[in-house]
Amino acid sequence: MDTGSLLIIRNHGSTYNVLSNCLTAIRYRPSSLWITNNSIHKQLAQPYIVLADKREKKLFLMGSIAERWRELTGEKKWESLLEPLDNDLRKLIIHYGERTQAVIDAFNDEKVSRWVGLSRYSMKNLFRKVGLEIGNPYEYKITKFLYARSEIQILDWFCPGESNWIGYVAVTTDQGKAVLGRRDILITWRGTKRTYEMINDLQADLVSAADILGDNENPRVHHGWHSIYTAQDPKSIYNQTSARDQVLSEVRRLMDFYKDEEISITLTGHSLGSAVATLNAVDIVTNGYNKPTSRPDKACLVTAIVFASPRIGDSGFKKVFSGLKNLRVLRIENELDIVPSLPLPLPLLNYTHVGMELVIDARKSPFLKSHVDLNKNLMIAHQLEIYLHGVAGTHGDKGEFKLEVNRDISLVNKYLDALKDEHKVPTKWWMEKNKGMVQQDDGSWILDDHEPDHPPTLT
Repeated sequence: MDTGSLLIIRNHGSTYNVLSNCLTAIRYRPSSLWITNNSIHKQLAQPYIVLADKREKKLFLMGSIAERWRELTGEKKWESLLEPLDNDLRKLIIHYGERTQAVIDAFNDEKVSRWVGLSRYSMKNLFRKVGLEIGNPYEYKITKFLYARSEIQILDWFCPGESNWIGYVAVTTDQGKAVLGRRDILITWRGTKRTYEMINDLQADLVSAADILGDNENPRVHHGWHSIYTAQDPKSIYNQTSARDQVLSEVRRLMDFYKDEEISITLTGHSLGSAVATLNAVDIVTNGYNKPTSRPDKACLVTAIVFASPRIGDSGFKKVFSGLKNLRVLRIENELDIVPSLPLPLPLLNYTHVGMELVIDARKSPFLKSHVDLNKNLMIAHQLEIYLHGVAGTHGDKGEFKLEVNRDISLVNKYLDALKDEHKVPTKWWMEKNKGMVQQDDGSWILDDHEPDHPPTLT
């Protein structure tokens, strides 16, 4: 399989050209194929993508995601894929969740750091530093970091607000395109991390979204999340333009750059990030950012796969969403997590969900501790790593928990004490080495917890 950088496979009259660096992507389409790896034989009865990791000398057997990507990203609104959960869809949901978890893992929340609120890692190194390169066939390149401003307008004279790193835009490499079947533009938004963002979460009154979506249907959305998405400050290093303007300009650039290829736009997020991702998705389709500038007839599918999403808008917002042809939203909700039930759909507020839902129950997992403390249960139920563990093993409302993908259970304990002690995994083990303290040549130590990146471009 070590065939160099260009591999041409002829199979049943078809030719597949796949660019490769570390991994070689090969598509097989026989009715039955035997693959040998260290005397272990796997018989494949359906189309598979076989990935050969030449460094690790391993084979990764992928399902037919590249063949089915339109179906898996909701072209038919996930008909017959959610109950029971289709295994290719399961893998794809976990993949997008891990890209959101990457922002959480890279976020610098060290209060004494001059870089607090930013990414610890550069765009080039982020996926490697958070463990998303080794053994991972879904290859992306980050093209832009996103920054959002949190502010409280009525207290602006006293509390000036702040800008923080909130996500990124990425695009599949040629390797990633081979595995996923198309050029995927990925937009990721993290959940609440900073105090100002917590205050924005509590601003649950509805405000007009006409500045984003137009006046038709009079859509209204959550005040705080509208502010995070649209706020800007000419004096800010990172938010001279809003998060909205940053993401839309980058989507436009990528859509035009890859205009001759098959493209998808996928958004993902957790908690607050799910709300912003949903608003962003509706914005993209409403205002035609899913079309190349020179090809307004070539609209691509926009899909939001979001975790622990609260309600974001009212019935007018839902009508706008429902009237958009190339937009899909899949919400993953974990039993006991109260965030998806917020804000409450009170008569005066009229909050409502949009899109399809997949409900999981991570409490069924035999790997997790059973906590008597309700508050601890509620906190654990909201964590993204718990969601991803739940997706890996869910078999529906009536089914038992059984892991269907090889996802390391150690990840559950990144920030939690949730795994049973018998698995011998330390609690809360994810942290920067020495909390970012680095020894100098003279033996002294300094806090050096940030890899420099250029500030976001303003064009």
